[in-house]
Amino acid sequence: MNWYLEVLKKYATFSGRARRKEYWFFALFNIIISIILGVIDGVTGSFDPATGVGVLGIIYSLAILIPSIAVAVRRLHDIGRSGWWLLIAFIPLIGAIVLLIFAVQDSKADNEYGPNPKAAETAVTA
Repeated sequence: MNWYLEVLKKYATFSGRARRKEYWFFALFNIIISIILGVIDGVTGSFDPATGVGVLGIIYSLAILIPSIAVAVRRLHDIGRSGWWLLIAFIPLIGAIVLLIFAVQDSKADNEYGPNPKAAETAVTA
């Protein structure tokens, strides 16, 4: 849960780097919260089968849009890529596959976006 809250604290921070752990825990909690909100929308009758979303789902999606983009950009920075690579998602299927490959790659050494956050955490715990 801390990783999710850390991303929300950096609401619109597009600079710096985000480890895989931060990115994937944020994605996991987003999926869990979306499922819960979908169930609530279904029970309360605010789910629209024609669009496939409910009122709470739309509100949550809009609230989490900027932090989602920001953590994705920071994740790209962590592997030494520009945040502009996020635009590759507009290429159907191939863009999603490329971004998935980028998201699972390990952190690179210190680069133009800052020091390696994985190395900094290891040094603190050691």
